Amino acid sequence: MDKVKLAVIYYSATGTNFRMAQAAAKAAPDSTVDVRLRKVRELAPAEAIAANPAWQAHIQATKEVPVAVPEDVEWADALILSTPTRFGNLAAQMKQFLDTLGGLWAQGKTVNKVVSAMTSAQNPHGGQETTLLSLYTTMYHWGTIVVPPGYTDPVIFGAGGNPYGTSVTAETTGEITEEAVRAVEYQARRVITVAEWIRKGRS
Repeated sequence: MDKVKLAVIYYSATGTNFRMAQAAAKAAPDSTVDVRLRKVRELAPAEAIAANPAWQAHIQATKEVPVAVPEDVEWADALILSTPTRFGNLAAQMKQFLDTLGGLWAQGKTVNKVVSAMTSAQNPHGGQETTLLSLYTTMYHWGTIVVPPGYTDPVIFGAGGNPYGTSVTAETTGEITEEAVRAVEYQARRVITVAEWIRKGRS
């Protein structure tokens, strides 16, 4: 059987969600999964980015990461999406990307894709859960199969215990803890497993 096709698509200003996305992509075994790591397009004005050295440095450090396009979503059997929270909702950059995919949705090309999501905020109660639930609302409209980590493994509690998706408290360095990395890896493997089940069922 062909490999599962996994697209890990993220938005990150200063690196937290980039590192989460990296961890998810690296968790996929090369022997059974093809992975695309993609960032969504930056929408912020250059002067706003230049005023924040960490933001500017992150953009420079990830300039080689390809920008996500609708074809990446159409290609994928499974999607892992990662975005910081903005007032308890998606970052505008991620929302704008999702809003460009109405054509795929209208053609039925989002149906039955396996989806899971991750997020971050600057404090432990900064809207992580509502951000993930808001993102999943779009996924329900798309007809996807949402696969949260749930409380299915003790590793979830090491990263804060969010059953909807791995969420972290963002550090100014953009780094994430080893506990968060393990939770992301587990979430990614769970998504891949469910995507494999669905591919086998279709075949």
